[in-house]
Amino acid sequence: MKQVVALVFLAVLAFSCKEPSAGGYLITGVIAGDLADTTKVYLRKSDADLQPAGSDSTVLSKGEFSFRGALEEPQLHYIFIEGARGGIPLILEDGEVKITAHKDSLNAAVVSGTPQNEAYAEFLEGSRVLAKRRNSINAEMRSAMMTQDSANMNALRDEFFELQEEGLAFEKTFVESHPDAVISSLVINRMMQMQSLPIPEITALYEGLSEDMKQTGIGQSIAGKLESAKRTSIGSRAPDFSAPTPEGQPLSLNEVLGKVTLVDFWAAWCRPCRAENPNVVRVYQKYKDKGLSILGVSLDRNADAWKKAIEDDGLDWHHVSNVRYFDEIAELYNVSAIPASFILDANGVIVAKNLRGEALEAKIAELLP
Repeated sequence: MKQVVALVFLAVLAFSCKEPSAGGYLITGVIAGDLADTTKVYLRKSDADLQPAGSDSTVLSKGEFSFRGALEEPQLHYIFIEGARGGIPLILEDGEVKITAHKDSLNAAVVSGTPQNEAYAEFLEGSRVLAKRRNSINAEMRSAMMTQDSANMNALRDEFFELQEEGLAFEKTFVESHPDAVISSLVINRMMQMQSLPIPEITALYEGLSEDMKQTGIGQSIAGKLESAKRTSIGSRAPDFSAPTPEGQPLSLNEVLGKVTLVDFWAAWCRPCRAENPNVVRVYQKYKDKGLSILGVSLDRNADAWKKAIEDDGLDWHHVSNVRYFDEIAELYNVSAIPASFILDANGVIVAKNLRGEALEAKIAELLP
């Protein structure tokens, strides 16, 4: 499922770049449809989470618009048309980018004029084939569920998992064969976020990128995430950290290490976390006298909600939080989604990660027989 989600995310992106020139970038666009000459067109840069932030604007003139400017490196931007739904993603760099679209289907816009668009078109062609098959499987699954056809549902699940593997293989092959493509960096970054490949494999893909791609903002971001992932890989000593307890006193990981320690990243607002809490409580009650210690690290933004969840769920172990959502502790442990957990041995070495349900108890039982 994760891989298909990643595929869909990337399939809607449109990218364009060109060999650098002294003239900066030029965007020229033609938008079909009934739009007045006073219609505004917005060019918005993306933020660190690939969301639109900040903007430049112009107005349509006989269905045409243009933007000109300069920037230090290729960056993801979006074009939005006043009164039209959706937007047109593109990556700006020195060169001319040409856009043709209809106001009622901006997601089908054609972005061309630079070499990176050729790479994008190749990626998009493969992605569309996979997405078409995914949609077909989903439609058949809905039909099978309505008729309670369990045999067909099982077959469709198998087909879906096969499609996941094909999608992952497609993306890996694309990245390996396009080391200079901006979209290759974005594919790798998405793999990191979705944890769709082991860190060593993602590292190998990143190392295969060109030096120019590694020096971009997204390339350096990937490098930082990989370094963080190495710090918290199985076999590494868990990095120490300190944060306030619910009572406001500082508490560090090293202070609460037991024979086995579970570092549990969670939050009051996280439904999967709250659903797993009864299991963690059960495991803790069973093994605390044998040396199990738990340090809950909350990623809440509201201290009262955090403290209430501790009481409501009966989480009778150590807790800390900076009450700053995904903060520096989450970054230190490369945690981008919760629940997330790390099991440490008596020396603070990470021996397992992200175990829940029966798998969590089985590992604790193995370490504390």
